[in-house]
Amino acid sequence: MNQIALPLAWPSDQQGEFLVVDSNARAVRMLEHWATWPVRTAVLAGPPQSGRSLLGRIFAARSGGSVIDDADRIEEEVVFHSWNRAQEERRPLLLIAAAVPPAWSVMLPDLRSRLSASPTAEIGAPEDVLMGALFERGFAHRHLEARADLITWLTARTERSHAAVTDTIDRLDRAALAGRRRLTIPLARETLESARTANKRSDCPS
Repeated sequence: MNQIALPLAWPSDQQGEFLVVDSNARAVRMLEHWATWPVRTAVLAGPPQSGRSLLGRIFAARSGGSVIDDADRIEEEVVFHSWNRAQEERRPLLLIAAAVPPAWSVMLPDLRSRLSASPTAEIGAPEDVLMGALFERGFAHRHLEARADLITWLTARTERSHAAVTDTIDRLDRAALAGRRRLTIPLARETLESARTANKRSDCPS
């Protein structure tokens, strides 16, 4: 199992960190070496809550460049002119989206050709080591004590997505508070089984 590296930290006036593992290492390398990009614009894609926006802010602070978050939801003309301006000013621009082209469907031909020339990287689904770290950090941020055996148990039973980890932490936080109980495997089992039952009921036609 690979170790987690923490090479990207906030500037001194901010707080946060980006956990670097195999699923996001290529994206980190691309942003660290922005000066070698063939053009001044790159595309970073990743699922919700994957840290893509955090990584973008760290990139902007380190490079002096600019970032357009949710670029795939912005008017294409705006993105097109921003791409051109980045080349003219020789200032790096990072476009953050849910997917890279062609999965990010672009209608404007001139923008499509420019994006095809831009370096791209994707943040993948989290592996076990990152899942465990996200659980550990998420519980710590909420001042909840979670034993290592609970984190291992949750990692093996949670969908491989950053959003699923956050959702599980939210559920356990509420369950522990409501029942005034410690975080344990029995509590987690009850909570997750209850959530699955509720989901099955909502999926059934009325």
